Amino acid sequence: MTIFNALLPIFTDYGYIAVFLMLLLCGFGLPLPEDITLVTGGVIAGLGFANEHWMVVVGLAGVLIGDGATFTFGRLYGERVMRLPVFRRVLTPARIAQAQARLTRHGRWVMFVARFLPGLRTPVYFTAGMTRSVSYAKWFVMDGAAAVLSVPVWVYLGYYGARNFEWLFEMVKRGQYIILGTLLTAALVVGLIWWRRRGQA
Repeated sequence: MTIFNALLPIFTDYGYIAVFLMLLLCGFGLPLPEDITLVTGGVIAGLGFANEHWMVVVGLAGVLIGDGATFTFGRLYGERVMRLPVFRRVLTPARIAQAQARLTRHGRWVMFVARFLPGLRTPVYFTAGMTRSVSYAKWFVMDGAAAVLSVPVWVYLGYYGARNFEWLFEMVKRGQYIILGTLLTAALVVGLIWWRRRGQA
């Protein structure tokens, strides 16, 4: 993995600080797979450059603070940002209203699922903050629950695979496929339930 090879020497030299800052940037929308960052943090722990348990703590802190900053930025400055022409072309008032309606109805689960979708997590949290469709408490509980489930898995996977990269990369791929498959299955089930209820109405 090219990204892994680029991150490994940086994390080896700067340890917890590098992992934390990289996760913050992921939270701000950096197009970098968060799971690879966490796995790499686990690898340097497995190689003896950090403690695996503290790496989980650092990972959770970086993930939650980064996500929280995006949510808060949307809450405080979302309306100003949306006045910029470049954003108004993408997020039209109609789309924002549609997103707000969905967040109001399914806000908790949207926050939970978004944690596993790197390309959508930042805009979802930003929109949730801007539209005020989700409270801080609801966002924290759902995002925190998803982080508690995912962060330790990736860090410990990196820790136990630090001496066998071939096995590690295979497990990372499987993990990504499992997460994607689970989310798609859940979306299909929810869609079928909604379709049936609509047909009965």
